[in-house]
Amino acid sequence: MNLTAIAIVAIVFFGVAEIIKQAKKKNPSSSQPNDGLEQQINALKERVETLEKIVTDENYDLKKQFDTLKD
Repeated sequence: MNLTAIAIVAIVFFGVAEIIKQAKKKNPSSSQPNDGLEQQINALKERVETLEKIVTDENYDLKKQFDTLKD
């Protein structure tokens, strides 16, 4: 996995962590998960899975793509 892939996954996970922290700040006494936040987290998880598939694909090589654009 290259640095671009690592950066993308890290940014998405950071976003998920921020959503969770904000949810806990807004409703610290409630142990029931908020449906809206749960949907957002599930959507972000799906996006992370998609990004992981893209960056781990053998055909994914950013440098090669840039080189072909130069030609």
